[in-house]
Amino acid sequence: MTTTALLRELRRELEEGGLRGSFLVRDLRTGEEVGIDPEVEFPSASLVKVPLAIAVLERVHAGEIDGAAPVLVQPGGVTTFGPTGIARFRHPARVAVDDLVYLSTCLSDGSAADALLEFTPPDRVAATLRAAGLVGITVRHAAGELHHTPVDRLNPDEGHLAHSLAIDAGTAGRGHRIPQLDVARASTGTARAFTDLLQALWVPSKIHPEVAARVRWLMSNNVLRHRLTPDFASDATTWSSKTGSLLNLRHEIGVVEHSDGAMYAVAALTESRVPAVHQPGAEALMARVARTLRDHLRAGGVG
Repeated sequence: MTTTALLRELRRELEEGGLRGSFLVRDLRTGEEVGIDPEVEFPSASLVKVPLAIAVLERVHAGEIDGAAPVLVQPGGVTTFGPTGIARFRHPARVAVDDLVYLSTCLSDGSAADALLEFTPPDRVAATLRAAGLVGITVRHAAGELHHTPVDRLNPDEGHLAHSLAIDAGTAGRGHRIPQLDVARASTGTARAFTDLLQALWVPSKIHPEVAARVRWLMSNNVLRHRLTPDFASDATTWSSKTGSLLNLRHEIGVVEHSDGAMYAVAALTESRVPAVHQPGAEALMARVARTLRDHLRAGGVG
C-alpha cells in the first residue's frame, strides 16, 4: 500500500473510532518519518514531565542542586490531587530529588512533579529546552493544575459530563473554556516537537549524555504501560515511553529499540469525541495506528 493510501485508511479508522489524532514515527538511524497531522498543537498533560526530568537532571549534573538532597513533602503541601504516589501519602515524607524525578516520570506522580517545579519552575524547564535547541513544547503551569478540571468537582459516576464539556467547549482555533485544554494557556506540544525531544534523548545532542541516559532509563521503567506498550513491547524490542492523560486527551511518546539495532521514535497525541471516562477501544486504536505507521516505515514504505 502506498503511503498516501495508508494515511487515508488510518484517518478513516480514527474518524470511525471517535478519535482525532496527531502521530509521527521517525527512524532514528535514517531520519525517515511518516505521520498524520504531526504539526497540530495539543495540551501535553503529563508528557511535560519528560522535559521537567531533563531540566532537573541537567541542574544536578551541573552541581546546582544535589540529587541526594531530601525534600520535605507534607500531605497536601504541594498538591492533594493525583491517583498515585505522594498524593496518596498520609504522613510527611522526605524524598530525595533523584527519587522525586523517578516518581514524577515513572509513576506520573503529579505531586512529585510539583515538588520539583518548586525549585525548577516552568520558565527554567523552557530555558533548558531552548538551550538544547528544542522548540514547539511550552511549559506554562504546575502539574497540580491538571487536576483542577470539572471532572474533579463531580461525583465519580458523573465523569462523562466533564468529558462532554471537554468535547463540546473547544473552538476552531484550539481555544477552550477549560484552561487546561486551551493551547494558549496550557502546557502544549506537537507530535513533531515531542519526536524531536525523543531524538535528542536517544541520539547525541546538546543534552548531556549522562542526563539523556538517565531519562532513557526512567522512560524504560515507566509503569503506565496500558496504551502503546502492547503493540511495541516484545522479547525482541525495548519500549521506553511516557503517557499523558487529561479528560478526553490520551497521549504517549516513546522509542522502540529492536534487537537488530533499529530505533523508532513514536509520538501519538489524541483527543476523543466519545464522552466516556474509560475507553479501552480508543487506547487500542491509537496503538494500532502508531504500530501500523512504524511497520510501514520499517518495511521501507516511505521513500
